[in-house]
Amino acid sequence: MAQFLPRQFFPNYGSIPRSYFLGHHRAGLTKMKNMLSSIDYVVECRDYRAPVTSINPMFEEALGKTRRIIVYTKRDLGAIPQSPMQRQIETKVRNLDRNSTVFFTSSSSRADVNKIIKHLRADAAAPEKLTGCRIMVVGMPNVGKSTLINHLRNSGVGKAKALKTGGQPGITRKIATPVKIIERESGSHTYVLDTPGVFMPYVPDAENMLKLALVGCVKDTVISPITLVDYLLYKVNLHDPQAYQRWSEPTNEVLPLLEHFARHTGLLMKGGIPNVDGAALHFIQKWRSGDVGRFLLDDPDAEKRRREDPLQHERLSLTQALKYERVTRKNKPDANEPTA
Repeated sequence: MAQFLPRQFFPNYGSIPRSYFLGHHRAGLTKMKNMLSSIDYVVECRDYRAPVTSINPMFEEALGKTRRIIVYTKRDLGAIPQSPMQRQIETKVRNLDRNSTVFFTSSSSRADVNKIIKHLRADAAAPEKLTGCRIMVVGMPNVGKSTLINHLRNSGVGKAKALKTGGQPGITRKIATPVKIIERESGSHTYVLDTPGVFMPYVPDAENMLKLALVGCVKDTVISPITLVDYLLYKVNLHDPQAYQRWSEPTNEVLPLLEHFARHTGLLMKGGIPNVDGAALHFIQKWRSGDVGRFLLDDPDAEKRRREDPLQHERLSLTQALKYERVTRKNKPDANEPTA
């Protein structure tokens, strides 16, 4: 049998949309900027599986110099927990944000959140303020902001979750009521505010749009699930082609893989025909739960080199991004507009 050779590039970018900037994203960003005078601290959430792509450069411009920590969520889905690979990844990711305090949290580990509470108790103290300390939690859609706040509340004051969470973006559409996470005898408590996930007005790189769709920052209806699985298959094969061996031998062809997967998982239509679209969505969910390999979609080393290269272009400014978004909307048929 010939040795399997994975694809070294993914060429199918032509039909990928470049924006998911909805009305409540724009409104949320405006409200955040208007509230900054009453905010003492910002916690920015990013997805561990896409530590570079899930950075929204709009926050740098909108939130100014407010004190901030960065939290990379879902670390257990981007590498085997406690493995040497996980430690290597986190060292590289920390080095991308040398001027910020960085934490990593897993989907269910309370120890990770305890470290954040300890840091906030010391660094976000505001004994001179009668109103206490107010922290705003920001990030791209569906990166785990509400889940983080629920864990902070449980760890800090021992109370059950206060915010609704879900597997698709758009659960939080407006800035929520402050949630207490640290109590102080002085009455100067610490509160956090959940905010709507804010997407970028324009994504210059189509591959980055695929990454953001895979980790769930855009709704699954925006990009064809078969296209997403095709890109995911390309990435999985570069890391470990055996990750899907329960359903198929290593392959670069997405449709045969989905047909095998549909038959193995019982996703069949009338006459025993594989439900390829349903299988694609199910396969994506398998990866999101860590069941089809755990790896990063981004390359922190490549990002470090990009930042150190004086010839590389800076990220889009908010003004430039909004201009691209307006042009994109003007030239795109209404039928293809993403829905909330």
